[in-house]
Amino acid sequence: MTSTFPSISISTERLVLRPLDEDDVPALAAMMNDEQVAAWTDTPQPFTEQAARTWITEDAPAERTAGGGLDLAVTEFLTQRLVGVVRLTRTNWHVRSAELAYIVAPWARGEGYASEAALATAHWLFRDQKFERIELRTAAGNTASQQVAQKIGCISEGVLRNACIAHVRTDDGSWTDVRTDFIVWSLLPEDLEGAGEQPADAGFTTFTTFTDWN
Repeated sequence: MTSTFPSISISTERLVLRPLDEDDVPALAAMMNDEQVAAWTDTPQPFTEQAARTWITEDAPAERTAGGGLDLAVTEFLTQRLVGVVRLTRTNWHVRSAELAYIVAPWARGEGYASEAALATAHWLFRDQKFERIELRTAAGNTASQQVAQKIGCISEGVLRNACIAHVRTDDGSWTDVRTDFIVWSLLPEDLEGAGEQPADAGFTTFTTFTDWN
């Protein structure tokens, strides 16, 4: 039987990570149309509200049901505004490993939200789901994503040469593909234990499991 992630809400001092819902459509579409998001993610441009709705109502639930991963909206605790998305993909239930990725809206950058959300997700995976490895892959030129990986305690394992496709603007305003390297990072349970930053210090508070989800 295929293992699947539960429908989960994770709360930190400043954030709530929860399942995406249709109310997120406008904010999600706006975030995915940002220049930096378009440069470092393989999403169609322009990213329409219909594409956001399909992601929320079809793609994310199907991925979770199939056991492949989990997409969580990251929202501000006080305003409920969509800060970004945390994604778990390439899940291997036998090895107990998954790849973690994060996207942050342009207005929310520089506040430490990506590292706070990623760290909370890691604690949940290791403690509640008994995972043994989280992997991150950052494009060679994406220094902001690399800084998040370092901040949460990831160890750089090496480079996958020419394995990533990034995107740059052309003179006519369209996007074109460029090949670059992936830097591979890993995070193990003992990396968090030895990092000197305990869950309480990270604003990590509670898990809530929902009874059902799309």
